[in-house]
Amino acid sequence: MEKKSLEAKDNAIEVQHLYKRVADAAGELTILNDIDFTVRAGETLAIVGSSGSGKSTLLGILAGLDVPSSGKVILDGVDLFDQTEDGRAQFRKQHVGFVFQSFQLLMHLNALENVMLPLELRGDKQAKVKAQEMLERVGLSSRLRHYPKFLSGGEQQRVALARAFVMEPPLLFADEPTGSLDAATGEAIIQLMFSLNRERGSTLILVTHDLSIAARCERTLTIHAGRLLSGDDLIAA
Repeated sequence: MEKKSLEAKDNAIEVQHLYKRVADAAGELTILNDIDFTVRAGETLAIVGSSGSGKSTLLGILAGLDVPSSGKVILDGVDLFDQTEDGRAQFRKQHVGFVFQSFQLLMHLNALENVMLPLELRGDKQAKVKAQEMLERVGLSSRLRHYPKFLSGGEQQRVALARAFVMEPPLLFADEPTGSLDAATGEAIIQLMFSLNRERGSTLILVTHDLSIAARCERTLTIHAGRLLSGDDLIAA
């Protein structure tokens, strides 16, 4: 009995019978169909699949940015969709970092201010010092006062990584983090992201269409037409 309890505690993410349906011109479209899996604390997991397979929708639901039609998502022991919208936002603030393909930086804030913002919202009195140290860690010590429009795509994604990691989140979600970058810049960003993740020991869930990036994770899940493929499905495919 004690062993079972310990295993449950070690699961950072539990997804149970997750469905996402939306109305369209033809009636109802099922985007996610009975998704079930667990992720252990500290594990790195890639979710792969073709465009339109449902992988980004799944990631958004895992982070509480979207709401499922039915099913459960339990993050660090918290049933995410038992919470109010405000409760989910508060949980994200304390537990979740998110790296977007499109960076999602605030254009009216410079690099330092973008990284400081989540710390300030949490009431951290060391926000400026921590943000500056994190930007130095990602190689942007000379770009602290630059606004996003004056930064390259790779530099903007470094700011986005700094913003995500500065909170030291136990859970980190990344949605096609190299999708807007050229190959060389994307490779540098991926190396940096995995290096930072090793340092901080976060549970990392990465959505990508690039199998070479997925191979760097400890485990890969494949999603096709809203369903997770089993080993047999993969062989058949």
